[in-house]
Amino acid sequence: MSDPADFRLRRAVAEDLAALVELEQASFSYDRMSERQFRRHLRSDSAAVLVAEDATRLLGSAVLFFRRGAPRARLYSLATAAAARGRGIGAALLAAAETLARERGLQTLSLEVRRDNAAAVRLYESRGYRRIAALDDYYDDGAAAWRYAKSLTDPIP
Repeated sequence: MSDPADFRLRRAVAEDLAALVELEQASFSYDRMSERQFRRHLRSDSAAVLVAEDATRLLGSAVLFFRRGAPRARLYSLATAAAARGRGIGAALLAAAETLARERGLQTLSLEVRRDNAAAVRLYESRGYRRIAALDDYYDDGAAAWRYAKSLTDPIP
């Protein structure tokens, strides 16, 4: 993974667990992953957890899921620390997630996003994701979502 000058991207490790849970709690008020879930995902062959960090702290994370035999990966979560927004961290994590899925030979990356999360919708659409479904009452708090997908076999622009 190539890194922007002011932060770096890498696979998460067990030592990141507390910071991942803290970021999750600060970023989402619904459908939060627990410490136990993160621990399981860090050890799993069917998941990947990526992080962005600077010299002092975790700035963002991405969680991907893979299903054996399926041609697609699912971006389950993308979070950026509030103080780090606007630095391209979400875009960098998204690109790294796509690269990881391509390296695994997968054809598509799909995701769900709250309909009212305008910044995330802009990010995904600007990176070539197509809206493929509307999901009513999708999140624990009753919020609706959009499902997006992107082909990973198209030439990289």
